[in-house]
Amino acid sequence: MIRFTKYNKIYLIIAGITLLLSFYFIIFWGLKPGIDFTGGTILEIEYKDKRPSNQEIEEKLKKFNLGSISIQPTEEKGVIIKTKEISDDVHNEILSVLGKDDGIIEEKRFEFIGPVIGKELTEKTFIVVVLSLIAMMIYISLAFRKMKKPIKSWQYSLSSVFCLFHDTLIVLAVFSILGKIYGVEISIPIITALVGYSINNTVVVFDRMRENISFGGSFDEIIDKSLNETLLRQFGTSFTTLVAVLSIFFFGGTTLKYFSLTLVIGLIVGSFSSFFIAAPLLLEWLRLKERKKS
Repeated sequence: MIRFTKYNKIYLIIAGITLLLSFYFIIFWGLKPGIDFTGGTILEIEYKDKRPSNQEIEEKLKKFNLGSISIQPTEEKGVIIKTKEISDDVHNEILSVLGKDDGIIEEKRFEFIGPVIGKELTEKTFIVVVLSLIAMMIYISLAFRKMKKPIKSWQYSLSSVFCLFHDTLIVLAVFSILGKIYGVEISIPIITALVGYSINNTVVVFDRMRENISFGGSFDEIIDKSLNETLLRQFGTSFTTLVAVLSIFFFGGTTLKYFSLTLVIGLIVGSFSSFFIAAPLLLEWLRLKERKKS
């Protein structure tokens, strides 16, 4: 049996260093919000015949220097294009390039997203993320409410949320770096991809710990046994999901590129935190409690 808890301090030092670096990049480099939050324009068109790929549409729009463009296919032949604010002249030129003059497309909608709407979206996104974290804490506290020794249920909850916070911060730090170097913007799809995956693996480990506690033994032995028993399952689910997400990243087109990249980073970091941080953090918490008693 592998003694995972033997290297607890190393795991937590790695987590601490990555958190500090993430804080540094986010605070000093910041995040580059997309038009969902800052405002911009929405252009919806429908092709008369076959709809071209997102890459073909983006290639036609390159000369307008629109920055980050969101291209979202709708129904069978429609497309929604989100860009920064553009003038009426540029709007008409875009329609011309896409084929309105030749009868290739029909314009369905052209709207401006004001900064007020962007601010409202930012506030609602923040509220949704906070409510999601609270809901997860309540769920884990209830799921492990009967586990009172040697660690209480609310401590399992806090450990899980800490891992989720760790994962989210690292992903945001990566996008801070990408925004600084390549101008990558944060959009609502990226935010929706941030929260959630690692909590699944964490609950799997905790659930196995709950089963093994009934057989007795020291807490570090229970953690080692639980981690060994869930190792292959963790690797299998994470790897197969990662393969699917990488397929979206490489073949899903520009629109899904950064959404899938968020999932890729989250899967890798989340697999580490759920396995090497969540349970070991509980053990260090218990050791600290025992040192205070002695």
